[in-house]
Amino acid sequence: MKGIVFTEFLDLVEDKFGLDMVDKIINASSLESEGVYTSVGTYKFSEMLQLLQHLSSNTGISIDDLLLVYAEHFFSVLEDSYPGLLATYKDPIEMLASIEDHIHIEVRKIYPDAELPTFEIVEKTNNSLIMIYKSSRAMHHFGLGLMNKTFEHFNSSATIQLEKIKEDGTEVRFIVNKN
Repeated sequence: MKGIVFTEFLDLVEDKFGLDMVDKIINASSLESEGVYTSVGTYKFSEMLQLLQHLSSNTGISIDDLLLVYAEHFFSVLEDSYPGLLATYKDPIEMLASIEDHIHIEVRKIYPDAELPTFEIVEKTNNSLIMIYKSSRAMHHFGLGLMNKTFEHFNSSATIQLEKIKEDGTEVRFIVNKN
């Protein structure tokens, strides 16, 4: 997992819960990196999972809800860092439908070894989208948060349903209806 995901996560934890919480979740975890991350480094997903689990147990907030909030924070990082990429699109449905064929290609140019989820478009209209998310990491709520912020970015709104195809969350159907 790319280091920017870790550095931004710890920045969010510090902003929302304080530096003491950052220290607490790092010290409670068994991290090969010892909790020292650079945005361009690559680290094991198991480290992120430990940090999330310890944050959840210390705050009483579910991992899914933490991922949702983190995704909303991460979207603002993408807005600031890659404004040209977002400016390519005029509509949230178009942008979401292009994750696999455009956005992930651009991400791989910057981070060639990034392990990204896949998004298969099942059905698309001007106002709706059904897509299948697949990832061994089961971070579908991170994807949901990014989708929510995508609509907000375009001054739009949507109803987004999430249906687990596999109980462990490694395969999820997103049903998106623009309001």
